[in-house]
Amino acid sequence: MGSMETDEITGGCACGAVRFTMRGTPIRAGLCHCLTCRKAHAAAFNPFAVYLRAQMEVDGTLQSWRTENGFELFFCPTCGSRVFGGYPGDPEVEISLGSLDEIGRITPQYESWVIRREPWLAALDVPQNQRDPSA
Repeated sequence: MGSMETDEITGGCACGAVRFTMRGTPIRAGLCHCLTCRKAHAAAFNPFAVYLRAQMEVDGTLQSWRTENGFELFFCPTCGSRVFGGYPGDPEVEISLGSLDEIGRITPQYESWVIRREPWLAALDVPQNQRDPSA
């Protein structure tokens, strides 16, 4: 099982045109079932880790789009893989655990938007939030 203790973690898009390095320990990690995450990832959920933008180094060309609530999602214009996201001006950035080079490095500490969880998907043994835990 992974942990929150990381010194440096790398990842990128599916085609390799965009690469990133995160340095230090993430602030938190979770698993989100909200409709925006589901659709943005074309998946049943999004496991993610939150870091400070200052901990991130990105190489490659990115494109972005903003959700209705202003969250900006950055992706590779070549393969379309989502790489990271965040609110403009916010010091935090969210990376998707699926974009990491190594599996099992970070374990979600909570789940959010569990009211949108697929009925066939079992809950993790972590705190369960019906919606966004910060709301």
